[in-house]
Amino acid sequence: MSNKISDFLSKKSVCYDKIDRFLMFRMYEKYKDRLLAKPVIQIIGTNGKGSTGRFLVQLLESIGYSVGHYTSPHIFEFKERFYKNKDILSDKELELGHEELEKIFQKDLNKLSYFEYATFLAIILFRECDYVIFEAGLGGEYDATSVFEKKMSIFTKIGFDHMQILGNSLEQIARTKLKAMSKKALISSDQDKVVLDLAKKIAFLKKTDLKISWKLESEELKYAENYVQKYQLSNYLKHNFYLALNAFELLISKEKLKSALLKLERLNLKGRCEQLTPNLYIDVGHNTMAAVALRDQFIGEKLILVYNSYQDKDIFEILKTLKPIIDTIKIYKYVSMERKLADDEIYKIANILGIRCEEFISLEKQKKTLVFGSFALVENFLKEWSDKK
Repeated sequence: MSNKISDFLSKKSVCYDKIDRFLMFRMYEKYKDRLLAKPVIQIIGTNGKGSTGRFLVQLLESIGYSVGHYTSPHIFEFKERFYKNKDILSDKELELGHEELEKIFQKDLNKLSYFEYATFLAIILFRECDYVIFEAGLGGEYDATSVFEKKMSIFTKIGFDHMQILGNSLEQIARTKLKAMSKKALISSDQDKVVLDLAKKIAFLKKTDLKISWKLESEELKYAENYVQKYQLSNYLKHNFYLALNAFELLISKEKLKSALLKLERLNLKGRCEQLTPNLYIDVGHNTMAAVALRDQFIGEKLILVYNSYQDKDIFEILKTLKPIIDTIKIYKYVSMERKLADDEIYKIANILGIRCEEFISLEKQKKTLVFGSFALVENFLKEWSDKK
């Protein structure tokens, strides 16, 4: 990454509660004539945004489209957030994008937060693409990715997360996300009734053509199932894959789906129930919904859980959910500069739940291990694990 970008980002907070929610809208109105932003496909939800988006990207790529995919956060490097034409963009491409943003925004560039800056950078980097897919960062209505014209909204499963910002009830959280709905939208059918009812109501008020995810017809379903078996997709990745297939049909056509499926390669996104060795899995999930998906994936087994969490997460509910598959919790300690980790709290909760808990020292290669808790935990673990492999 260029020194200019590194210097810029080093002065920025990644904490959402320190961000002016309306700055992005003001800045876009001021500079939109120079940005020439292409309409985006926006993906909103609590979990599954990254993999749903990347499946859709790869499907579109497989039939020859140029596609840009903006995701967050990253595991190792900032540039991982920017994927175009089958690869992560280079440092040089990011540097050129940054220089163009400097020319457009000038002194106003420094007003942008970390995420707002990255979002505008993505607009510059993907300007020539046929399709641009943006993963929302937090919420929907006030998210930085919501200021642009949208070709389609895609809603993955909505549940509880970031409650200190989005609200304490599922209806409050869902309303914030669903109010970003564009005139054409697709929502996963795997939702609480209150979410689907609210989606239909908002769609009616906005005059949106809202589709609820559906089962593929027999021929397309056969090819989709072949892909699921070939790459042994976990249950939650399978769900996100099918949502992406529905989105492809709406964007392109059912007729071209078979061709796209036949050419589709393995998901090229790290950290989504990813198997690194026969006994080691990593997952960047960090909330109760992610815990439910992993529990269902490994039900009937007992795993070592390499874990840590930020204090603002519902640790009790997450560990309670995972308890049926946990043999031992091993707390992975690492340096977290902006958000405090819950090392001591995890010991207390594990004791209440009756789960063995100790500090992580090393991998036990003969025991199945799941590394789970956050992007930052997976990043720190992989750096250490790679050195000792």
